Amino acid sequence: MRIDVITIFPEMFAPILNESIIKRAQDKKKLSIYIHDLRKYTKDKHKKVDDRPFGGGPGMVMMAQPIYDAVHKIKVRRKAKVLLLCPTGMPLKQKIAKKYSKERNLILVCGHYEGVDDRLNDLVIDERLSIGDYVLTGGELPAMVLIDCMTRLLPGVLGAAESLSNESFENNLLDYPQYTRPANFRGKSVPNVLLSGNHEAINKWRAEQSRIRTKKNRPDLIQIK
Repeated sequence: MRIDVITIFPEMFAPILNESIIKRAQDKKKLSIYIHDLRKYTKDKHKKVDDRPFGGGPGMVMMAQPIYDAVHKIKVRRKAKVLLLCPTGMPLKQKIAKKYSKERNLILVCGHYEGVDDRLNDLVIDERLSIGDYVLTGGELPAMVLIDCMTRLLPGVLGAAESLSNESFENNLLDYPQYTRPANFRGKSVPNVLLSGNHEAINKWRAEQSRIRTKKNRPDLIQIK
């Protein structure tokens, strides 16, 4: 899988690209990530990528030209789905991440300011994506979240494939409680069933705990189901 990221803050990505599972995926040649500085595509001598909105209003809007040129430069040699990371996009869900993880090439455009020139939706943007019902400074952090989420889903990246099927949001349920040694910590003991060695009973307990946790913390997931 290849991911191209278009951003005005390329330095932000170095820490996550060189650590943990994302680094492992790149070392295994399962993933290639390229960061593109949007300011290199502007035709303004001051490297300006934003301007005042038509019709007035606060803030600035990202100009169409730099993004359009950046996307087309990247797509010269390959087809790719183009995603804009912004608050007005559809919410990122596990099933959405799974869908994107099957793409051979993705281009992530990091939105900023009051948004991007909306004409880009017809010209180069395929889909808009949001990571939550809140506003961030820009699309860089959402792009990192999406990259991390998709990377874990790439075949051969995680050591234990079954860990994916047991995670939160699979089958619209949150993950069950997990415990490790010691069996007693500051007066709090691990549930006896987990120490029993009875795997049928353990699986039954975990399934029930997943339902209880989901009903308490994310009842909307149960309604979806």
